[in-house]
Amino acid sequence: MPEQTPPHDAVAPPPKSALDRLSDASIAVAVVALLGLVVVQGWQVFARYVINDSPSWTEPVTIVLLAASMSFGAASGVHTGRHFGFFLLAEAMRPAHRRIVDTIVNLVIVAIGAVLAGWGSVLLVDGFDVRMAGAPLPQSLPYLPLVLGGALMVVFALARGAGTWTKRDGAG
Repeated sequence: MPEQTPPHDAVAPPPKSALDRLSDASIAVAVVALLGLVVVQGWQVFARYVINDSPSWTEPVTIVLLAASMSFGAASGVHTGRHFGFFLLAEAMRPAHRRIVDTIVNLVIVAIGAVLAGWGSVLLVDGFDVRMAGAPLPQSLPYLPLVLGGALMVVFALARGAGTWTKRDGAG
């Protein structure tokens, strides 16, 4: 019996790196937060208009879930390179210029992520002993996803920046 070989286009994908798995986990958290947002807001609408008993906890929980989906989704977007950018302009540049611009972009993302993580942690700690109105949660809980998302943005942007300088022929 002849040995069957897989078709040429059925090449196995490269193994995922630790940062790829961290980005996947970040997307999973964002997805769960969005699903939670749908459930919480669905309950809010049902409780308000069907049973005429609007719960007070839905607004603070919505704020936490929205911050989580936004922060973790943005961090994963940094890792995958799906954030806002001028990609047509970058493609028109010579490889050396593109590396410089990519480095600047990544440094700006690092700065933004560091500000989110740094000041977010200050706000998180500052309001942790105050309770939210309508929910038995710390008032500063919405800053936790900003801290974690900002830290992930820093890690992912630094890795992308390092990758910019290790690629051959300036491809990027």
